[in-house]
Amino acid sequence: APGMTPGMAPGATPPGRARLAQPQPQPQPQPPAQPKGRELFRTQRKESEGSVDCPSLEFEYGDADGHSAELAELYSYTEEPELSHNRRCFEEDFHAQVPGRRWLELDEAQQKAFVMHLLDGLEVVNRDRRLRVARAILYLAQGVFGDCDNEGDVLHWSRHNSFLLYQLGTFSAFLELLNMETENSQACSSALRKPAISLADSTELRVLLSVMYLMVENIRVEQETDPPEWRTCRETFRTELSFPVHTEEPFALLLFTMVTKFCSGHAPHFPMKKVLLLLWKVLLFTLGGFEALQALKVRRRAELGLPPLPEDSIQVVRSMRAASPPTYSVELVEQQQQQQQQQKRSHRSRRPLVKQDSLDIYNERDPFKNDEGGVDEEENDDVDGGIEGELDLMERDTIVAPTPPQRPPIERVSFPKGLPWAPKVRQKDIEHFLEASRNKFIGFTLGQDTETLIGLPRPIHESVKTLKQHKYISISDVQIKNEEELEKCPMSLGEEEVEETPCEVLYRAMLYNLPQYMVS
Repeated sequence: APGMTPGMAPGATPPGRARLAQPQPQPQPQPPAQPKGRELFRTQRKESEGSVDCPSLEFEYGDADGHSAELAELYSYTEEPELSHNRRCFEEDFHAQVPGRRWLELDEAQQKAFVMHLLDGLEVVNRDRRLRVARAILYLAQGVFGDCDNEGDVLHWSRHNSFLLYQLGTFSAFLELLNMETENSQACSSALRKPAISLADSTELRVLLSVMYLMVENIRVEQETDPPEWRTCRETFRTELSFPVHTEEPFALLLFTMVTKFCSGHAPHFPMKKVLLLLWKVLLFTLGGFEALQALKVRRRAELGLPPLPEDSIQVVRSMRAASPPTYSVELVEQQQQQQQQQKRSHRSRRPLVKQDSLDIYNERDPFKNDEGGVDEEENDDVDGGIEGELDLMERDTIVAPTPPQRPPIERVSFPKGLPWAPKVRQKDIEHFLEASRNKFIGFTLGQDTETLIGLPRPIHESVKTLKQHKYISISDVQIKNEEELEKCPMSLGEEEVEETPCEVLYRAMLYNLPQYMVS
């Protein structure tokens, strides 16, 4: 039909013409247009970018996740059949000792008696018997889920049983078994000969590490309803893990050694996920988390006579918005193409204006024209509707672009300008700034002198004043200075007094093989 643009519904009137007074059929609903490839990538980029139009990610910056989530992190889907196996091992032994009763119905004395019976079973020579007893203890640490009705009861009995097991010496017994398994050369050589490692090769280690992980995690987490004896057990357990009590080395060093053996290929059957999880929780329990670190820094700075910290960096990071993921390679190529096209447009706009025909103007604004260069398509990206009808160029002098549809208002988040934390300036930064300024304006330097400003212009004075206002002296700078003085005068100053902290004990034990631990 004349005067009709492809894609118009029958009976639609082109813009700029009078509508005839005759009944028109109802237009058929058009299917929603599929987004083009370029628009699809742009939408994905807007969703992934950390702009203020995108909602903030639900992200919590902390030492660990929730208690139930941390316990669930220990298991994998392939270990699900072992849960019922652990329950079966426990119930067979439990019903033989306490017939007709449940674990939840026993008093504390009866529970301790049964746990002591299980610990006696760990000392037998038969390897399979020891494994069945270890599985029964693992079922206790898991919270006797077969007798509980909901998740809250399972978590409650898991903590209760973990404290009970620790009070009766279960952790020490499992530590001895773990040392035996890690030094088992027969298991290591057997794993080296196999082309592929399976779960059966690490069954004993996984059971031992699971019990120890559950005990460490349950005892580590503090709750307001904990009785006083539990708090005492927690401090005793922290000391036991921090210092070499049962062995000649801290417990964390044994786990570091397991990581090194696995990475070197001498023990490929080690369950490394459980080892790393247990190592993480042991370090978090013995050395402390973010809050303990901040309190230690404040106390140490006060002892050294340093000014207090301007802010808590961890709290600042927690209040910051989560970072966006990196840009895709396709988007990077698209951004480069857009920059090149913008440069072409700017170069084209400098050319003198040439009188063009109205038909040429229409061709440049035609959305249905096949644009091979992609330049005109970029110009029409912000227009959603486009031109829906044919323009009568003889009757219209100007081309009116259609108004884009109204979009719902987007809630924008206002962020403060500048860095979210206070700037920190070192003494060397001030010295380097003055050295460069003196070389430029005076022609010579004064070494480490930061007080003499003679001959420097007024803006340099203001800059030095601002730098000194934000001067920060770290604890490490003081320690380095003390070490230098001790090296200069070792006889007069004597030996340095080092506080025996869990961090110092672990560092001293790791020092000889520290490069291997770092590589692993």
